[in-house]
Amino acid sequence: MAPATSTKLTYEDYQSLPDDGRRYEIIDGELYVNAAPNTRHQRVSRRLVLALGAFVEAKHLGELFYAPYDVVFSEIDVVQPDIVFISAARLHLITTKNLQGAPDLAIEILSDSNRKYDEMIKKNRYELFGVSEYWIVDPDLEIVKIYRRGAEGFERLADIGPEVGTLTSPLLPGFSLDLREVFAE
Repeated sequence: MAPATSTKLTYEDYQSLPDDGRRYEIIDGELYVNAAPNTRHQRVSRRLVLALGAFVEAKHLGELFYAPYDVVFSEIDVVQPDIVFISAARLHLITTKNLQGAPDLAIEILSDSNRKYDEMIKKNRYELFGVSEYWIVDPDLEIVKIYRRGAEGFERLADIGPEVGTLTSPLLPGFSLDLREVFAE
C-alpha cells in the first residue's frame, strides 16, 4: 500500500486566491478563511492602530501595519494579523509585498468566529516562528492577554483590563494606553 500523500498549499497558491474581501491565511499548508470583522472589532482595532501608530512614528521605533497585510513565516505559513509592529532594527524584513519573518509584536482582536483560531492555532505559530510579543485583545471580556517570549517560548504575563488602567510593552518604551479608551462603546 502506498503512503497517503497530502498537498500543502504554498505562498504561491495563496497569491492566486481571489480578492473577494475574505481574509485568507495558510498555516502549515492548510487554508483558513476568516469572516469579515464585526463593528466592535473594527472600533478596537482603529483605536489601537491610531494610538500605537502615532507613538511608533513620533519615537521612530519602526513600522506598524494592519490587516490586510501578509506576514510570511515560511512557504506554507502566511498570516494576516490584525496589527503588527516591526522594530527599527528589523525593518529589513519588510518587502514591497509583505513582511518576510516574525514581527516583534503581533496583535489579534478576537471575534466570535476566530476566538479558538487566534488563541490556539495562531498563537502556536507566532511562538514557533519567533514573535517576541503577542497580544490577544478580547473586546467581549474587555481584556488584553499578553504573551512574551521567554527562555522556553511564550509566557503568559498578564490579562489586563480597564480596571488595571494601562497597556504597556518593553518593545515600546514610554508607551501607555488607557484600556477604557480602547474598549469604550
